[in-house]
Amino acid sequence: MQFIDLAAQYQHLKQKIDKRIQTVLDHGHYIMGPEVQELEQKLAEYVGVKHAITCANGTDALTLAMMVLDVKPGDAVFCPTFTFFATAEVIAFEGATPVFVDSDEATFNICPQDLEKRIQATIAEGKLKPKAIIAVDLFGLPANYPEIEKIAKKYNLKLVEDAAQGFGGSIDGKRAGSFGDIATTSFFPAKPLGCYGDGGAIFTNNDEYAELIRSYRVHGKGKDKYDNVRIGMNSRLDTIQAAVLLEKLAEFPTELINRNKAADNYEKELAGKFKTPQVPIDFVSSWAQYTLISNNRDAVMAEYKAKGIPTMIYYGTCMHQQTAFSKLGYQQGDFPIAEKLASSVFSLPMHGYISTV
Repeated sequence: MQFIDLAAQYQHLKQKIDKRIQTVLDHGHYIMGPEVQELEQKLAEYVGVKHAITCANGTDALTLAMMVLDVKPGDAVFCPTFTFFATAEVIAFEGATPVFVDSDEATFNICPQDLEKRIQATIAEGKLKPKAIIAVDLFGLPANYPEIEKIAKKYNLKLVEDAAQGFGGSIDGKRAGSFGDIATTSFFPAKPLGCYGDGGAIFTNNDEYAELIRSYRVHGKGKDKYDNVRIGMNSRLDTIQAAVLLEKLAEFPTELINRNKAADNYEKELAGKFKTPQVPIDFVSSWAQYTLISNNRDAVMAEYKAKGIPTMIYYGTCMHQQTAFSKLGYQQGDFPIAEKLASSVFSLPMHGYISTV
């Protein structure tokens, strides 16, 4: 049994993907070829936004968002402590300070109540300027944007949605990738919508932001590649990855149905044995991972391994516990829910081609 069965997906889509790749090999436009523009149009249509701009990977997508929002030294950017390292890394990379926020135990996502407390504490301390919030759609479930957007508006903060795991999820019919001022995603192969290498995208309804992102991703270019009007970066999605993603995106709605069926089966089988993930009313998860909570995690994972069922831990170390952020001065116990999750969560196989659970 595979944790994420990319081979099964490829066999299902083999003829279509192979044809797409051969087309790229035939026309030879390997960087920013026509498939890239086609993909951007279809991504924007799927998510329901005006602009989808592809880039080299999900971390670059977040970095580009920070650049567009002019995040800089002296700024505070609020983000969950229970997340992948890149969420906080891109804040520090711009010289700003990540201010970590505790989790909601039921959904694993950033806790709106703790978020507001951390914003108020930062304002009261007066050392940093609150600038933005990065909310993460952890394990496939969109964060609580109805509440987070209210908080962002109240404190005049920009909001970035990190939809790398949440792509395909929704709240009341509004799809992940369409929340906040800017949203980002990753096409890393293990993500709900993944390519065969690295890739990412940024989503926005803001025309000015879209223009800046398109410039920043190609060395800050202006009217052409030799007219550099700002300092940018080199972050382009290659055409072969776009070709792969076009066929995967076409199949994605069906895979999403299968993921939710698998999650329903897990819930029926495991609700009495573990604390299972909860999806709030009007929310839809894309189930990037199916994550359980156990106070006896190591023993349970060993039992699954003995049965030939792989398991993984996402994430065993919170951001405030990472060596790279030790200078921020957080202590054990500062984020009790997130710390509890880090010591007790584990994930079971989840993908769009699971036949039995």
